[in-house]
Order: sequence, then structure tokens, then C-alpha cells
Amino acid sequence: MFVIIFKKEKFRMSDSENDAEEALIQKHKKEKKELQAQIQKLKHSAPKGDKKKKKEVTEEIARLESELSLDGLKTSDEPQDDTPTSQTEGSLKKQDGKISRTQKRRDKKAAKEKEREQRIIEQEKDNLTGDRNVEFEKMKAVLKSRGLQIYEIPSDGNCLYNAINHQLKTAGINSSCESLRKQTAQYLRDHAEDFFPFMTKDNGDLYTEEDFVKYCQDVESTTAWGGQIEIQAMSHVLKQPMEVIQSDIQPIKIGEQYEKGGQSSIILPYHKHAYGLGEHYNSVEPYKEEEEDGFI
Repeated sequence: MFVIIFKKEKFRMSDSENDAEEALIQKHKKEKKELQAQIQKLKHSAPKGDKKKKKEVTEEIARLESELSLDGLKTSDEPQDDTPTSQTEGSLKKQDGKISRTQKRRDKKAAKEKEREQRIIEQEKDNLTGDRNVEFEKMKAVLKSRGLQIYEIPSDGNCLYNAINHQLKTAGINSSCESLRKQTAQYLRDHAEDFFPFMTKDNGDLYTEEDFVKYCQDVESTTAWGGQIEIQAMSHVLKQPMEVIQSDIQPIKIGEQYEKGGQSSIILPYHKHAYGLGEHYNSVEPYKEEEEDGFI
């Protein structure tokens, strides 16, 4: 009688382990499906023409596909019969009625990863209807109507100078960011009376002479962001008309006196919501038909 009871109890434990093993396999299959769905959503989330966002999405897709491949290997390695391997038995084994520490760590890691992936998907959805993408699409339409498209400039503090420099080089004019900064700073110093009296700090106070001197030094030797003042100065330095284009208001023209003689304007797309820090200048190039994204 004792022997029969012992065998019956042992058989019941094996059923429990097999059930747990089957549950783990089903869990992997479910996670694999969810991962595949996330990849498909990401493939269609990058706006056409937004090269930076497309690159980010491509990298994220590659990472997810790598995880999907690894997950497939783990699933195929798991036992499909009723005999648990020592690895499966060790991961599913209960000690004193509690889940093993190894399994707890795995579950916690999986939960965190799943939560992170969900945040990425939600962020991509927000990007499609957020200020950044709405502004970008409007800007594309404005430029397309003029036979132009955005030429992306890195957001590193030098965006204004690099955007102007890009168009100067396209026109066959030799220039550099460093040269433009030095010439702009010198023009501000030489024509201080045209700028200094009208410059104010963030709190509304007028610039002191010391403030103005430092401002010019920053223009010349740092990556300080350039704006309206610098555009005006560079227009005079280069004797070039400049046009600042925004997505929702009429273009602002600067240096119109230099349009005489057929001088074409330097076009500067101005984005309020391009990056986390806000304002940004891009350049332009002749419009080309949009290429396929390359996503399946």
C-alpha cells in the first residue's frame, strides 16, 4: 500500500511540471507574436523624408528582429515531449511552494522589457500626430510647392551656420562654419550701434556692454545657437538675401536690398519643434521624388 501511494504522488508531480513547461512554451509563442506585431507597426511609423527618424526606426527594428531570432532559438530548444530537461526542471522547479529565484529574475526582466517596448510603440504613435511631425509635414508641403525639399542639418548648435554654408557651397562659394562665425562676430562688433541697443536678456533687461562683448565672443568661438541677429549680420557680410521659412506663417525676408542683380535668396527652413531643445534650422535642395522607405 505504501508503494502505490508513493508512485501516485510521483506521477502527480510530473503532470505539474509538464503543465508548467507547456505554459512556458505558450508564453514564448505569445511573446513572439507580440514582437512581430511591434516590428510591423514600427515599419510604418517613420514619416517619409524624415531621415533621422527612419534611421532610429531601422535600428529599433533590427534590434527587435534580433530578439525575435533569439526567442525562436530558445523556443526550438525547449523540450516538446513529456520528459523535462534538467534546464527546464531547474527553471520551473518550486522550492517550498515558491517560484525559484532564477525564474523570478527572468519574469521581472521580461516584464520590464515588455513595458519598454510598449512605451516605444506608444511614443511612435504620438510622433505621428505630435507637433514635431505635423510641423515637418507642413514644411515639406511648403517647400515642395517651390520645387524644394529639406536637406537635414545636424542639431549641434551650428545648424544656422551649417545650413547657410551648405547653400553657399552648392552655389560654388567656398566657406566654412568657423569662417561664418568669425565674420558674423566681427560684423556685430563693427556695427554695435545697430544691434547692441536693442538686445535684451531672457528676463527683459537690456544688455550691458560687457554682455555684448561676451555675446560676440560666444558667436565667434563656441557652438552658441544663431538666430535673427546672426541672420541679419550674415546677410550683410555675404551680401546675400535670406528667407526664413516656417510651416505656419509667411516667410520672413532679410537683406532684400541684395536681390538686385538677380541674387537668389538663401532659404532657411526654421523648425520650432524639431528636437527636444526646440528650435532648429535646416537647409534645402531641389525637390526629388520620394524614394521607397525600404521596409517590407
